Amino acid sequence: MPELPEVETTLNGIRPDLLGAKIRLVVRERRLRWPIEPRLEAKVRGRTVTRMRRRGKYMLLYLDRGALLMHLGMSGSFRTLAQGAAVAPHDHYDLLTDRGRVVRYRDPRRFGCLLWCGGDPMQHERIRMLGVEPLSAEFNGAYLRASSRGRTCAVKILLMNGRVVTGVGNIYASEALFDAGIHPLRACHRISEPRYRRLCESVKKILARAIARGGSTIRDFSNADGLPGYFEQELTVYDREGQTCFRCRGKIRCEIVGQRSTFFCGRCQR
Repeated sequence: MPELPEVETTLNGIRPDLLGAKIRLVVRERRLRWPIEPRLEAKVRGRTVTRMRRRGKYMLLYLDRGALLMHLGMSGSFRTLAQGAAVAPHDHYDLLTDRGRVVRYRDPRRFGCLLWCGGDPMQHERIRMLGVEPLSAEFNGAYLRASSRGRTCAVKILLMNGRVVTGVGNIYASEALFDAGIHPLRACHRISEPRYRRLCESVKKILARAIARGGSTIRDFSNADGLPGYFEQELTVYDREGQTCFRCRGKIRCEIVGQRSTFFCGRCQR
């Protein structure tokens, strides 16, 4: 599933074609995770994209009236193409611009979404329940320590709780915990604030590096130009079960935590 760096990379890729452009929507398949509403084409037609931002794993397109909320789901991606480009299987909708470009959404599993918001998108039911942004100043050791109080779950579960911090998915949670030297199964309430401070620094460092590298191509991800992300080449633990740890030369292990494969080094992480 695309995670925060992949979403940020995608948004950066489609921004030049959409920002400031008048758009028109063409829908070929409405049956996404939540059905695309029947009259959405009429609501969007002729509207100008005035602002674009990411919130968690959602991309928000602010229009001169209303806004669109877009999510890549598990296998979704956008391509920027010339209008008239041939349509491939699983190409579910297009955003056509007055500049002669089309931003095309492809999603084999149809777990993504395209939602309309007539008011402030930050108050939409899918957005307002999200936790703090991991790249923000609010995400710090004191905040994580306070969030752990009253909880007994593993720290990796806390880090992937979207109501606590939004957008830190499985890949980058595993990488950040390794970088911080924290075992992913350690109970979150038993971690000190200084260690949480280090974890927050690791999360920010790794996410920023992944964005700079264009995300990770673990399965389906590619950017708006159809190119893969390159952060996969820098992964230290994720998807490396049985391979040698770059630090201690031990073996990388894998366990299921919260129904997700979790990779770590039992020597380096405590």
